[in-house]
Amino acid sequence: MSSLYAKGGSAVQIAEQIGTQIKRGDLQPGDLLPPVRQLAGELGVNPNTVASAYGKLRDAGLVATRGRAGTQVLDQPLRAVRSVRQVPEGMRDLASGNLDATLLPALSLGKDDVFPQQNGYDVSGDLPALCTLGREWLTEQGAALGEPAVFSGALDAIEKALRCHAAPGAAVWVEDPCWPPLLTLLRHLRLKPLPLAVDDQGCQLPEKDAATLGCAVILTPRAQNPTGMSLTAARAKDWREFLAQQPDCLAIVDDFWGPLSQQPLHLPCSADNGLYVLSLSKFLSPDLRIALACGKPSLLQAMRADQYIRERWVSHILQQIAVKLWTQVQGDGLLLRAQETYQARRDALAARMGALTGTSLPPGEGVHIWLPVRSEAAASQIMAQRGWLVQSGEPFRLKSGPAVRISLANLLEEERERLAQDLAVAMVAGTSVN
Repeated sequence: MSSLYAKGGSAVQIAEQIGTQIKRGDLQPGDLLPPVRQLAGELGVNPNTVASAYGKLRDAGLVATRGRAGTQVLDQPLRAVRSVRQVPEGMRDLASGNLDATLLPALSLGKDDVFPQQNGYDVSGDLPALCTLGREWLTEQGAALGEPAVFSGALDAIEKALRCHAAPGAAVWVEDPCWPPLLTLLRHLRLKPLPLAVDDQGCQLPEKDAATLGCAVILTPRAQNPTGMSLTAARAKDWREFLAQQPDCLAIVDDFWGPLSQQPLHLPCSADNGLYVLSLSKFLSPDLRIALACGKPSLLQAMRADQYIRERWVSHILQQIAVKLWTQVQGDGLLLRAQETYQARRDALAARMGALTGTSLPPGEGVHIWLPVRSEAAASQIMAQRGWLVQSGEPFRLKSGPAVRISLANLLEEERERLAQDLAVAMVAGTSVN
């Protein structure tokens, strides 16, 4: 453990000094702060003062209380941002979650594609053509959520919603396992994640006697990352009834798989208590950082105000490209082919795994399979020895059990049998392999 230096007689002073040492790196992630009574004795203050200081650090996302294990320094968001994964030569990448480039539309601009150039900084409003596409698609999904607004990607929309709705230190319900960037965002916003288990009907509801209530819940209606599960009609109905009794809880629905899904959209909320977010990245391009959001009018108004004082608007050039690509995939059949191809790859591997292990994987969709294992380290090591790079489940998990995530978007048919056999061995390995 690194050494801790603190002085002062108030909780604010003690918290500021410890916080400075954490941000400066003098205290490293994993370091334990002294017990409350010990530090109070060293500083000559009441233990309640130190407890209050630790509480302020906890609310700021700098430390976490681990019960009898003590108060531990957390990794900070900027340090938690991952560098680009380097895939060792000769290994197949089943970890990154990258899409199949052949199932993404190619952008080709002809002489008739002229995007009006803006000559000033007074651009405002969203591109009507893009909003119309989004509104028409949502109508086809049976969702009446009002006029869409355009934001710079799903995480941008979710961040703005949480900034407008949740105060630092508040708790937010999240799926467990959960998409790691979302956990990083919550820590950046100094919000506490409350894990909710995911089963074959989607995200479970909180316990009726939950000690802490979330001010918001973030739900994936289809192809949940990493499990691939979707909300059933019954589970979505349970959520709507629950949220109707929790008027201060905002539901954020992240439909990232959207047009690639073959499942119906079962909304867990209404336009009065929820925000629906549709990313365009998965079916048009990961580099197209655009998302549509619609739902609670007062929240959308606050999000637009936040947008105006930050990036001001989403590039109309990007929005016009999004319109062109979306129209293109609807007309050339690529969207349907992508739906069928991704689903076939997932179903084929799941079926073969079931045949080899005697255990059926829950039905799902998307490009990932979440495979429970005895030991993540051993499973990852065995797969690496056999030429596969898979994603350890630890970054996704809060309380859920050990697992690995396998991304199948670029899996070749001739690789399936060998992968299934190797996974069947790796999932039951209990110790690391030399």
